[in-house]
Amino acid sequence: MHFKSYVAAAIYGLPALAQAAPSAASSSSSASSSDPHFKTYTIKAENITATLIPYGARLTSLLVPDRKGQEQDVIVGYDDPEYYLHDSQTNRTFFGSVVGRYANRIKNGTFSIDGTDYHIPENEHGGLDTLHGGPVGYDMHNWTVTSHTDSSITFTLLDQGFENFPGDVISHATYSVSTEKSAANPKGLPQLTTKLVSLALTEKTPIMLANHIYWNLNAFKNPTILNDTTLQLPLSERFIVGDGILIPTGEIDDVDTAYEGALDFTEPKLVGEDIDKTTGLCGTGCTGYDTCWLVDRPAAYGSGDAVVPSVRVSSDTTGISLEIATNQAAIQVYSCNGQNGTIATKESQAKRNKAQDGDSGAAYVNKYGCIVFETEDWIDGINQPQWGRRPYQIAGPDDGPVVNFATYQFGTV
Repeated sequence: MHFKSYVAAAIYGLPALAQAAPSAASSSSSASSSDPHFKTYTIKAENITATLIPYGARLTSLLVPDRKGQEQDVIVGYDDPEYYLHDSQTNRTFFGSVVGRYANRIKNGTFSIDGTDYHIPENEHGGLDTLHGGPVGYDMHNWTVTSHTDSSITFTLLDQGFENFPGDVISHATYSVSTEKSAANPKGLPQLTTKLVSLALTEKTPIMLANHIYWNLNAFKNPTILNDTTLQLPLSERFIVGDGILIPTGEIDDVDTAYEGALDFTEPKLVGEDIDKTTGLCGTGCTGYDTCWLVDRPAAYGSGDAVVPSVRVSSDTTGISLEIATNQAAIQVYSCNGQNGTIATKESQAKRNKAQDGDSGAAYVNKYGCIVFETEDWIDGINQPQWGRRPYQIAGPDDGPVVNFATYQFGTV
């Protein structure tokens, strides 16, 4: 889209935003049952139904059929929309939310643009880094619904220098579902599409939004995903090396040699096949994956931001398969190493499992009980100029939109 035309489209939500209620994150009052920011919105197409709320522009459930044609919810979260606010104030899992203004970690909460140094509040590891935008990131803000149809919804957020980031940014988060046949979906499989579009309005600033969806394709019929969920990262032969608190060291390593090949998912293998070899990979003393894999597109794809299939994952238990295609240059994969069995699974999910299997399944979100795929750019690339990613992560008012596009296509095996 032409830049001037995009500006007009990008700011169409401003009148509605001016009438929006203050963020729940900054309010001392608790959310009431009539709070519009916890109102559920449903979008659906054949064999796919998504439920979302404005708080964090958040996906709260996603129903797709398994190999038996039974409906399964493959998203981790809560049945009660208002419980996401409680989560923000306690665990802050980021279940289903959009994270930003800058996803993942920023070392020391600092960066520079055109010779000017900036510092934003740190919120992790005793002040050593800023995670997912800071103490009050996009996941804790009330977005405004600016468009809603039977199969699509758009949330809009006007960020007026949140968390001391420079300048103002307007972002649209659009979710849509479809089963229409296309070149990218020739079988007309159930598909969720996410599009995060951001525009810097006043100053140059880092922008890197991401969806933070927790997946469980076995629908919590098993206590973990380790031995039933197969993963492939077909274009990821390299990964970003992190230190003991997952801040990039600047080093890029090969998946086939590091950690005895535990990061090599270029061919399909169970998530748990080599996980015992990963001690230290997800931080000091941690075993599991919380790692940024690079998406290296073959020359045949042409553009460096071409939409390519980057993740394939499936559950032997339900037969549900998922293929993620994205325009992003990297994918952060998190195998839920930090979950400890204290968060209950959805009651709706337990009832569904009981009705289908005679067993409610896992009662809690256990360690390794889920997996996250964040489509994004190279993490902390704003502090690693040798990588050449700063042009993709810093935008100003004279630049075009920053777009994170991904499709999530479901089938069965």
